[in-house]
Amino acid sequence: MTSLVKTWKAAQTRLKDAGIDSPAIDARLLLEAAADVSRLDILNDPYRELTPEQLDRYDAWLARRLAREPVARILGRKAFWKILLNVTPDVLVPRPDTETVVETALSAFPEGTSFNMVDMGVGSGAILLSIMAERPGARGLGTDISEDAIAVARDNAASLGLADRAAFLRTGWADGLADASFDLVTSNPPYIRSAEIAELDEEVRAHDPHLALDGGADGLDAYRALVPETLRILKPLGVFVVETGWDQAEQVKALFAQAGFENLRIVQDLGARDRVVTGTRPA
Repeated sequence: MTSLVKTWKAAQTRLKDAGIDSPAIDARLLLEAAADVSRLDILNDPYRELTPEQLDRYDAWLARRLAREPVARILGRKAFWKILLNVTPDVLVPRPDTETVVETALSAFPEGTSFNMVDMGVGSGAILLSIMAERPGARGLGTDISEDAIAVARDNAASLGLADRAAFLRTGWADGLADASFDLVTSNPPYIRSAEIAELDEEVRAHDPHLALDGGADGLDAYRALVPETLRILKPLGVFVVETGWDQAEQVKALFAQAGFENLRIVQDLGARDRVVTGTRPA
């Protein structure tokens, strides 16, 4: 038998020696799930012993993490913004950088406002559901070309109690959506340059769907499709917020400018990197 604190510390050492980022956090998250305990349990009852079944489960999960499988893939869930999302191999694991999209959108629609939004390439529903959870007056639509991704987002909406305000449609970007029908358009499209995918960290390259990563030769293919569709489906003075690669924001901003969008600006993420382009449709 072994205690919570002993197991946690031993796992931290193994993860750190293997070069895993944030070994203490990863070891704790896996331990909480494997032993069905909380962070407070580990702090307040550190010498609680794990059962053999719990220890076996933890050891198996730790081996997967040492093999560079992300914690979110092992546990099948990921915290994002203020919500907890189920994730499967069919969707991207949502990243903290993408919370910049949520923050920017919320700043454009203060509390108490009612609006219709669409998130194109909805994936797990991270952006759409985070915004809707913060704004009870919002109604949302998530589109995705992947039926499996749509199923994940729909399940997440139900788990969060948002199914009555959220709808999902399998389609390419905005195909089939009516003109001038949304107050807010958001998207985190694929923007990795095709030649750079092989150079990504193994956690991303081997476990995220390439359909959600590959943005073409220059990483901008999705934006070339999104810009005219965003102009078409936004209401006059409607707002768009899209994520970009850290070195692509100026190029993406230029695409929206060429299409006639106004009030364009670039928003940085918490790491002070260009991450979001936002603006409005002309009146």
